[in-house]
Amino acid sequence: MEDNFGRIHSIESFGTVDGPGIRYVIFLQGCSLKCKYCHNRDTWNCDGGTLKSVDELVQNVQNFKNYILPSNGGVTISGGEPLLQPLFVKNLLKKLKEEGFHTAIDTSGMFSLTPDIKEIIDYTDLVLLDIKHINNKKCIELVGTSNEKELEFAKYLNRINKPLWIRQVIIPGITDNETDLNELKKFISSLKNVQKVELLPYHSLGKFKWEDLGYEYQLNGVPDATIKDVKRAKELLGIN
Repeated sequence: MEDNFGRIHSIESFGTVDGPGIRYVIFLQGCSLKCKYCHNRDTWNCDGGTLKSVDELVQNVQNFKNYILPSNGGVTISGGEPLLQPLFVKNLLKKLKEEGFHTAIDTSGMFSLTPDIKEIIDYTDLVLLDIKHINNKKCIELVGTSNEKELEFAKYLNRINKPLWIRQVIIPGITDNETDLNELKKFISSLKNVQKVELLPYHSLGKFKWEDLGYEYQLNGVPDATIKDVKRAKELLGIN
């Protein structure tokens, strides 16, 4: 069953920020991280969401191909964390590739490089990798997990020359330290497959989801990132 059915949180049929062109974005349910800044706290429960089959999803994507394909867009599998459902994601990506769609996954990369994970990568045209924090100690504090696996994940993508977009959320006082950004720049510079670096400004708009679920929001008092904050970070990283 897990090969052909996955737990889906939500779907966006006209996405424009999760990869090139117009994207059909499938947000999978479930996440093993505990990101303090998460704006989709409702995705964490691995038993939530709605069960959908590979064939049902591919058929839905086909309904939008007349504007996806001319835009050089495709399908992005996001989350939650898509790699928590590896067999389902592998089969979904394989079927989408057979149907001629450009594929992308949006992941933390905090997984061992098992044969299933490597096969998922083989069926993926682009990886959007969320670098949570370049400093390992701060990463553990921020998301509850070491960054070692995600950095190894990035290095593997580099070795096989898999197209990569790197993303990081700019959180004032947490991920915008000059020393840390210089370390991130050094790491990115060591990779030859990075096509784009995206800095996403932290916002607290998801706070209500935490509260609706009965949880205390973890970053109370942290200001939303401003245009100036992001501009400074871009300058430190040497990107436009």
